[in-house]
Amino acid sequence: MLKIGVLGAGHLGKIHLRLLNQSEKYHLIGFYDPDAINGKKVADEFGYTYFDNINKLIDAVDVVDIVTPTLSHFDCAKKAIEKGRHIFIEKPITNTLEEAEELLFLERKHTIKGQVGHVERFNPAFSAVKNMIHNPMFIETHRLAEFNPRGTDVPVVLDLMIHDIDAILSVVHSKVKNINASGVSVISNSPDIANARIEFENGCVANLTASRISLKNMRKSRFFQKDAYISVDFLEKKVEVVKMKDAPEKPGDFDMILQNAEGVKKQIYFENPDIENNNAILDELETFADAINNDTTPVVSLEQGTNALRVALQVIASF
Repeated sequence: MLKIGVLGAGHLGKIHLRLLNQSEKYHLIGFYDPDAINGKKVADEFGYTYFDNINKLIDAVDVVDIVTPTLSHFDCAKKAIEKGRHIFIEKPITNTLEEAEELLFLERKHTIKGQVGHVERFNPAFSAVKNMIHNPMFIETHRLAEFNPRGTDVPVVLDLMIHDIDAILSVVHSKVKNINASGVSVISNSPDIANARIEFENGCVANLTASRISLKNMRKSRFFQKDAYISVDFLEKKVEVVKMKDAPEKPGDFDMILQNAEGVKKQIYFENPDIENNNAILDELETFADAINNDTTPVVSLEQGTNALRVALQVIASF
């Protein structure tokens, strides 16, 4: 079992602590939080070991789980990497692209492994269809959330939209060619609602909308590709897969047949892939343990986390 320590005992940090304490792949050594009052309160309530010094915790573990506010990600990660520790770091990887690129340099220099917490990659709905998404040419995403002051330290693009940016980059194997975007600040000092149109060199276009001032929650993505339409509901953990194939010469009474202007007939059919319930946060943490133990590339590498941040910052820059 890998010895692990958690930096940050806020809302998400406490979830990580609970799951790591249950995990059979990690031995939870303890946690650090700069707020000593909160740290002692969490230690008293849950029984985890509280470290009042960040360096003492890093020295005591193999893996550092960074669940602190984004502004402190870089400093925490740098401390851990320079001591030769593997790092799991919540998204977005860092506050600036320069910081992310320095972490990539340090990762190579110190030959450690790093993973970024883009948890939607482990959403069972996305996992069920990811291998069916081949060369999509149009993608539409909506990620809408009710207002929560907890995320307003960063623009909605870095808070919410970056989830969809990362998922899109994982299935579109092409470079970004052009970005047009708009954002509006309603409650916060930074944009609360944003829309982006991302064009890729291979012709794919992605249209993304994110809002943190909606009256209801929604997390949906739709992928359109040759002979297929795939819809993923990240919130309800449901999928819809509609495919087309050449129509049989003698269609059955209940076959759905379409004919285009050229007279080509296609049959529409539905696929219902199995969706396996999981705890996505536990999965991302435990696959990172597997990557360390088996010396394989993490599912969401620091490089991929950096690419998602790069595109997110390009979106913000084009407002």
